[in-house]
Amino acid sequence: MLTKTPSFSDIKRSHQRISQYIIQTPVMTSKNIDEIAGCHIFFKCENFQKVGAFKMRGAANAIFSYRPEDRVNGFACHSSGNHGQAVALAAKLAGAKAYVVMPKNASQVKVDAVKGYNAEVVFCEPNDASRTQTCADIVKKTGAILVHPFDDYNIIAGQATAAKELVEEVDDLDCIISPVGGGGLAAGTALIAHHLDPNMEVYLGEPEAVDDTYQSLKAGKIIPNKTAETIADGLKTTVGVRNFEILKEHVKEVFTVSEKEIIDAMKLIWERMKIVIEPSCAVPFAAILKNKDTFKDKRVGVILTGGNVDLTKLPF
Repeated sequence: MLTKTPSFSDIKRSHQRISQYIIQTPVMTSKNIDEIAGCHIFFKCENFQKVGAFKMRGAANAIFSYRPEDRVNGFACHSSGNHGQAVALAAKLAGAKAYVVMPKNASQVKVDAVKGYNAEVVFCEPNDASRTQTCADIVKKTGAILVHPFDDYNIIAGQATAAKELVEEVDDLDCIISPVGGGGLAAGTALIAHHLDPNMEVYLGEPEAVDDTYQSLKAGKIIPNKTAETIADGLKTTVGVRNFEILKEHVKEVFTVSEKEIIDAMKLIWERMKIVIEPSCAVPFAAILKNKDTFKDKRVGVILTGGNVDLTKLPF
C-alpha cells in the first residue's frame, strides 16, 4: 500500500496491476469541436471504461493491492455512483463482498448498476457527514476494508493511469485538463504531467456552485463546499487532503463554470461527437469554451470521465 505521493514507478506498477481489469480507452478528436473551441482537443474517453467511468482504475488498484487473504471481510465505500460501481465490480472480480453507502437522492441508474455487481447498498442522508459515518459503521460491524473515493495514494495512482495512456498515445500535448471533485483523477493527472513532461500545463475544471478547489488553492488551505447544488453529481465533494497537496504543487489554474455552461458543453459533445457523457464529464470542456484565449491553437488533452446518465432526466 502506498504511504506517500506516488512516483512514476508506483504509477507504472499500478498500471500493470490493473491492466487485465480495465479497458485502454480510445482517444477521440473532432474537427468540428476544434473549430468551435479554437484549439486541438484530444478526448480520453473514460466514458467507455468498465462501469462507464475512470473510477474503475483507482478502485481496481486499491482492491488488488491487498492479498487474497486480506480480502475476506470485503470492501466498503461511500459514493454517489461511479466509485460505488467501480468498488462493487473490482470486489466482485477479486472474489470479495462489497458494501456501498449511497445518498438517498443518488441517481437510480447508478444505484441499479451498483446492485447489478452484487454489492450491498446502504442508503444515507445526502451529505458528507452522513456518508462518512454510515460507512464507518459498516467497517466497524463487518471488518470490511474502506476504499476511499479519492483521498488515498493507491486511488490516485490508479486514476493517474488514464492520463498516462493519453500522454503516451498523443505526442506534444501543450496542456491537459480534468474535472476536479475530491481530486483523485485531478491529482493523478497532475502527477503524470509532472513525471512525463514537466512543461505540460495542468488545468482543472470545476462547477461554480461547488468551487472548493478553486477557493482552496487561492487560500492555500482547504475551504469546504457550503452546498452540493450542482448537476455535476460526481464533483460535489470537497477536495481531499492528499489530493490538495499534489494539486497545490502541480496545477496551473482552476477554471469554474456555470450550470448552464456545463449543460451546453454536454449537449455539444452529444450532438457533435455522438457519444454519451455525464454532466461532470462536460466540465473541463466547458472550461475550455469559456477560456478560449488560454487554450488558443494549443494541443489540449481532456479526460472525459464518465457516461453514466439517467436517460429519463437529461438536462437538455
